[in-house]
Amino acid sequence: MRETIQTEHAAPAIGPYSQGIVVGNLLFTSGQLPVDPESGQIPARFEDQVEQVIQNIQAIAQAAGSSLDRTVKTLCFLTDMDTFATFNEVYARHFTGKPARSCVAVKALPKGARVEVEAIIER
Repeated sequence: MRETIQTEHAAPAIGPYSQGIVVGNLLFTSGQLPVDPESGQIPARFEDQVEQVIQNIQAIAQAAGSSLDRTVKTLCFLTDMDTFATFNEVYARHFTGKPARSCVAVKALPKGARVEVEAIIER
């Protein structure tokens, strides 16, 4: 059985997808952009974009009855690998359990975002 997760505390989907889906005891989030759910805006500073992405993932995890410390795997997209060290600094403050991770460079992301992250989280 699967359950769709939707919360107003994370950025709304900008296409035909869900913020998250629970299957069994795992939550699969869609890729989260750094869109502030209240203002609909993306912060200008890269560090603030990373913080917002993680806040969005955290909100989805909480809506599913879980938390970031139960994260199993993340997939991270950066538009510029020169921001990798900064990304790691912010990421490490939140994903303290050191989940498995992939991090790749992409040419572009929707809405001009510089970072996107998706996660698999135990419920």
